[in-house]
Amino acid sequence: MNIGRHGTGNRDSAVGAGHDMSDYASRGATARRRSLAVIAEARTELAGEQASNVGVVLFSAVIFALSFSLALGVGQLFAKDSLLAPVAAALIIAILVTLSIHIAQQWEKVVVLRFGKFNRVSGPGLFWTIPIIESNTMRVDSRVRVTAFGAEETLTADLVPLNVNAVLFWMVWDAKAACTEVNNFTKAVELAAQSALRDAIGRAGAAEVAIRREQLDRELKRVLEEKVAKWGITILSVEVRDILLPKELQDVMSLEAQAEQRKKARIILMEAEQDICEMMDTMGRIYADNDSALRLRAMHLLYESVRETGGTIVVPSSFSEGFSDVLDDGMKDLLKASRK
Repeated sequence: MNIGRHGTGNRDSAVGAGHDMSDYASRGATARRRSLAVIAEARTELAGEQASNVGVVLFSAVIFALSFSLALGVGQLFAKDSLLAPVAAALIIAILVTLSIHIAQQWEKVVVLRFGKFNRVSGPGLFWTIPIIESNTMRVDSRVRVTAFGAEETLTADLVPLNVNAVLFWMVWDAKAACTEVNNFTKAVELAAQSALRDAIGRAGAAEVAIRREQLDRELKRVLEEKVAKWGITILSVEVRDILLPKELQDVMSLEAQAEQRKKARIILMEAEQDICEMMDTMGRIYADNDSALRLRAMHLLYESVRETGGTIVVPSSFSEGFSDVLDDGMKDLLKASRK
């Protein structure tokens, strides 16, 4: 029994380990897929602001009803005995007429193919096609599009992993090239932006990427313009939103910044002391050549100390004798009288 329980326990532990390993592998695969994923926001309309196609559907329904009624009335004039043939003919004609009339929104360009070959770009507004012969291949939104993309744990030139998030503003100016030159141009633009961002990060250091963000924006815009111009797409701007550094590197860069600020503070303090020393040297030479100025300065300092503190200073009578050569006769007599 003990052996059986031990064997069962081993099997249970083996099964549990197998589940743990499979869960770990699945989580790892999910993490890798997330790290390689592109965050796409290609729609230019927010929830509640999306255009309605009710008017287009209602227009098609009205066209179908009018063409069916008109064809049925004409058919009954020629086939008065049977009703099935006029109804079938009217239904076919109404379907063909409905398929030949289309409406494109103000911001839409419609690529029309004839027997599989490019024929024209129609829209916006009302346009016609030949049923069966021509087909509306794609409706291209010509408004400005916004795509958010990022690069996770991308190594810089100094082997520092960075997480960078950016926003791409772009639009389609040539619907023909966008439909005929590339398959799924929206996805192609997203992947091209992500690849350009990874390449730009790999060519620069971590500090350069974090500080020169505007330069990184211009470089990404230039690279993307060269790549997607042949697809009929123009890049309006690229804006880097967030640059996330590793926690350890943030601490190191913080210490480096603090040391740099302390260095600048000490330099400024030394420059101030140098200026003060030069001014004191100039003042010393002036006072050395003029004893009266030095004594007047001493009196001024004494007056300032009393005025600011609001106190009283007792000065010996002999202290006034030092100012006898700079005082007039009236002040000298006043001082003599005060001593008596």
